[in-house]
Amino acid sequence: MNTTIVSIPTNLISDWPSFHKVFAEVLGFPPFYDANMDAWIDCMTYADDPEARMLARPVRPGELLTLQIDDTSNFAVRCPEQFKALLECIAFVNYRRVEIGGRPVLSLLMSGYFS
Repeated sequence: MNTTIVSIPTNLISDWPSFHKVFAEVLGFPPFYDANMDAWIDCMTYADDPEARMLARPVRPGELLTLQIDDTSNFAVRCPEQFKALLECIAFVNYRRVEIGGRPVLSLLMSGYFS
């Protein structure tokens, strides 16, 4: 399965507004993005659907969008709510797609993570 890796600069995230700003800028969410996790899930569910226009550069159908998080431990400690929500929402997006007969579209590449 092909994947497109997009690096998420979590060093720019310090709270919920900055979380949504970083993801919106890096992935090119639409102007009507509502900066909450429900909207994040909606955008990411269509990461491989160019007609939905939820991301500026969607992956091709059947491919994965891999979010690369460097220095994961730092992000997890500094922003535990945002880190936990990211993990849960990636899982939910994939679950939602599989439940309707689709394939997962998101994966996570974490470096520097020590529990």
